[in-house]
Amino acid sequence: MGLSRRQLLRFGGAGSAAVLVGAAAASSGPFRVPRWSDDPFSLGVASGEPTADGVVLWTRLAPDPFAPDGLGGMPLRPVTVEYEVAHDENFRQVVTRGTAVATRELAHSVHPEVTGLAPDRWYFYRFRAGSVLSPVGRTRTAPLPGQPTARMRFAFASCQSWSSGYYTAYQHMSTEDLDLVVHLGDYIYERGWNRGRAGMSMEPHLQAEAVDLAGYRLRYAQAKADEPLRAAHAAFPWLVTMDDHEIDNNWAGEAPGLGFDIYRIPAVFRRRKAAAFQAMYEHQPLRIAQLPAGPSMRLHRRYGFGDLAQITMLDTRQYRDKQACGDGNTVIDCTDRFAADRTILGARQRDWLIDGFTNSPARWQIIGNQVSMGQSDQDAGPVTAVGTDSWDGYVADRNAVLGAAADRNVANLVVITGDRHQNHAADLRRDFAEPESPVVASEFIGTSISSGGDGADMTESGRNLLAANPDLKFFNSQRGYVRVELDHSLWRNDFRVVPYIRRPGAPIHTRASFVVQDGVPGVTQDSESDSSSQPPGPGVTASPPDNGPR
Repeated sequence: MGLSRRQLLRFGGAGSAAVLVGAAAASSGPFRVPRWSDDPFSLGVASGEPTADGVVLWTRLAPDPFAPDGLGGMPLRPVTVEYEVAHDENFRQVVTRGTAVATRELAHSVHPEVTGLAPDRWYFYRFRAGSVLSPVGRTRTAPLPGQPTARMRFAFASCQSWSSGYYTAYQHMSTEDLDLVVHLGDYIYERGWNRGRAGMSMEPHLQAEAVDLAGYRLRYAQAKADEPLRAAHAAFPWLVTMDDHEIDNNWAGEAPGLGFDIYRIPAVFRRRKAAAFQAMYEHQPLRIAQLPAGPSMRLHRRYGFGDLAQITMLDTRQYRDKQACGDGNTVIDCTDRFAADRTILGARQRDWLIDGFTNSPARWQIIGNQVSMGQSDQDAGPVTAVGTDSWDGYVADRNAVLGAAADRNVANLVVITGDRHQNHAADLRRDFAEPESPVVASEFIGTSISSGGDGADMTESGRNLLAANPDLKFFNSQRGYVRVELDHSLWRNDFRVVPYIRRPGAPIHTRASFVVQDGVPGVTQDSESDSSSQPPGPGVTASPPDNGPR
């Protein structure tokens, strides 16, 4: 039944932990590989957390990924998995190889942390379980810290309810010319919110709300079995974090969200969190440093790319206070959201974030953020109507972060955000209560991959947001992702959208592009794009389309 105590003692100390999480292999002989009933690599391969000398590789053995017990059709015993990293796709120039142990304790997933690679270059990798080879993945290392770096390209995405629509956007993303993908949360949804896929059917155990380890494992398997998502993972290294739906809608710190009543009991909710965090670790290319400890998991961390960029990944769920004035919905008179002691980050993470502004030599400071940081007034009249699940419900933390950016002369601070199922481009002021407060940063909110259905270019809520928020420069509510290109003088942000997701095969185009200039906080529409024009209609791509990599 999994690894015995005797076996763990054989591996010893920290090594035993590494074996358990599939980051290392046993020092003695390999564990026997079972006779496969089907492809054990049904959930694909992935890489992530790139540094200048290495990456994390990931796969999970699951010949029957939708088995109701969440164990993927695997036996209870450990299995040795081999991996190779090469310069070429045909693996004629292998640079390193190794083994990792896939155990029942973590759903037979492995997370080997490969080191000793050359900086700033692409590699290919694959796994082997017995005689079966995995698909080939492609990954890359970062430039050395401080190394002069001319250019970086990445995409960011969020919110991919499987039942709400097809993952067509990932099919297009996988063909882009990118160095990295950043996922900002809601990688899974704890339940099927609506049935948006044409011809979709689901087994009962895939429809029920996930509340335990088997349920969350099935949600990840459902997402990762989708070919476009597997292709995007195999094409680039990823950085991932979470938002609320990885556990429960609108959960906050120790407070449960809007799920089942029994799971609102604190002790029961902690068990639910622990299960959700374990399933997340099992299905993402994360380091052993992110291994959960029961109902906690360290997800705030930094990623550097030469002298060009530093990406600071935040966690706006685990350490926050419960939402002010209710469950996070829109409120008008809510003085509690201004309370000085209310936090969305927690004091330690907030201080860590602010200290990073001073210590980084990178040209661009990028914050990977889950919920809207800028003010989102939803009433164009005299009142201010905001939701309290976002930074609007934690004004003191927002002012502390943006005030520190101003005081420490952070020249190029850009916040990338998910959650909203909308595309926004906005300026961030030091204090939104003062209209003349200086602009200190930019925020780009990316729409969902599939959550929210087909969407629309403009909605009534979008018109209200544009009228009520002069710092909001762009609104769009179609599905897709955001592509970013930056160099030392310019950040270019392309909103990539598809016209429909309820059926597969949608084309993609760049709906609008915005830029941020080095040393000039705030967003500007790119002179070559036209964000005022609307697409011709549902299911029709704007002309001329932009269908390929830049």
